[in-house]
Amino acid sequence: MSEHQSSQSSPDQSRTCLAAVFHGAGRPLKLQSFPRPMLQAGEALVRVRLCTICGSDLHTLKGLRIEPTPSILAHEVVGEIVDVGQPGPRDLDQQPLRRGDRVTWSICVSCSDCDRCRSGLPQKCRRLVKYGHSVAEGREALSGGLAEYILLRSGTAIAKLPADVPDEVASPINCATSTIAAAYRAAGDVDGQRVMVFGAGMLGLTAVAMGRELGATQVVICDVDQARLTLAERFGATDTITVDSIASIESSFDVLLECSGAPEAIEAACRIGDVGSRVILVGSVMNSRPVQLDPTTVVRKWMTIAGVHNYAPMDLYSAIDFISRCHDKYPFAELVAKTYALTDINAAIDHSLQHRPIRVAVRPEVSTSW
Repeated sequence: MSEHQSSQSSPDQSRTCLAAVFHGAGRPLKLQSFPRPMLQAGEALVRVRLCTICGSDLHTLKGLRIEPTPSILAHEVVGEIVDVGQPGPRDLDQQPLRRGDRVTWSICVSCSDCDRCRSGLPQKCRRLVKYGHSVAEGREALSGGLAEYILLRSGTAIAKLPADVPDEVASPINCATSTIAAAYRAAGDVDGQRVMVFGAGMLGLTAVAMGRELGATQVVICDVDQARLTLAERFGATDTITVDSIASIESSFDVLLECSGAPEAIEAACRIGDVGSRVILVGSVMNSRPVQLDPTTVVRKWMTIAGVHNYAPMDLYSAIDFISRCHDKYPFAELVAKTYALTDINAAIDHSLQHRPIRVAVRPEVSTSW
């Protein structure tokens, strides 16, 4: 495999960049220097313009998820290409990518050759690599968003971003937005249907807005936080329900998106799903108590229950299209509560854990002279 060094780069291969490294739950992230890698065919070196801290990052930091160490966390990233290998990578439209392109990319890199990839599940590839979830060692150490630069591996699904979409809005596209696009793809056509969403975080708020854009006549959302329910109305929710009142709800729904991960929400979804309903589980990514489910309800209602974890490149494409059309229609830009420098990463984490905003952002300040 060939290696390529940009003609604009310094011949000094010891040139380094900064990253915040995770060494274990409950420990502050440590700022460390990493060498800039020589690029191989199909790779790209990307300057991180903005990174948002996802809920899964916080779960890892609290020890609720187990990730390898040392690692560079965070996968919700907007970046600018500063160098490409030879031959260079191409975007989702098979157009060549060049220096200066502002891009997002799939959090998953698939082999395209295993049985799962060939059967239409590249997001569950047997040799899957995930940005923000890999060991920070060797030439591919720069694999997470909490860094000045990130190395995009060959085979990564990369997409150019419209110039009018702010970084703060674009950053979650390759996580929450694409995941919800995958959830609606699993649910099928929702035009003219009744949608119920559980959880009013980034996933749930996105699900409300996307459901309305897909033609749902009713999109109801349930959460424990009244402030988030009020915010959901600005994303198009036709009604809001508190967790305390969900037991008494008598309405039925055609599509139910569970984005909270709470077993009680899954049980409620199966109870209020109508005949022919589709229950899509999105939020259950950590261990929880077993769900109590009456199988006769599922059988007699012809109910479908499906899980969505990761997403395919087609979902990233749909997510970009949705945000491109609707970012001015819904207040996505307001969901980033505060922005920190990379050198203040531990303050950013503390703010996220203490105040529970929808998102906190990190914007590295680095030289663009490479």
